[in-house]
Amino acid sequence: MERKERIFLTGFMGSGKSTIGPILANTLGYDFMDMDDTIEERQGKTVKQIFQDSGEEYFRGLERSIINELVGKKHLVVSLGGGTIVDPSNFRVIIGSGVVVYLKVTPEQIFKRLHHKLDRPILTDIRGERLSSEELRARIQELFLKREPFYSKADIIVPTDDERVGITVDRIVKKLSFFSV
Repeated sequence: MERKERIFLTGFMGSGKSTIGPILANTLGYDFMDMDDTIEERQGKTVKQIFQDSGEEYFRGLERSIINELVGKKHLVVSLGGGTIVDPSNFRVIIGSGVVVYLKVTPEQIFKRLHHKLDRPILTDIRGERLSSEELRARIQELFLKREPFYSKADIIVPTDDERVGITVDRIVKKLSFFSV
């Protein structure tokens, strides 16, 4: 089975995975799945609630289960959660079964895109309260440095800092057409 039959979009939250994913899938004639949306639908809770009620390790287990389900599916674009690829088991399955596209965005652009959001557990403190700008910048930088080594192992890397969505999708499609399995 060709790896190109499954496209995994990875990158930090705010990189554009959930926006670009459905457009890319439509362009390729593939189905689309958003990892976080699928987990929320199956659990009947938001990602933030799952983290609060059951913890990050439980959430990562849900991701592992879904990733393993996807191995046999064809013609699928998957928007991964920002931390999905950091799990060693997920990393092996994702890299081995599909083309990984890293939507690369700088920590400063991540801050600009996310500083007003409260719907993700890593963007708030333990009580669910908004982090100060300095705390949020530090949290983003810390996570970015931890995750970047995994993201950078992607088959295709596309910067998304100041690009329009259509241009980004076109670049991905072009790079996929030259990608050998």
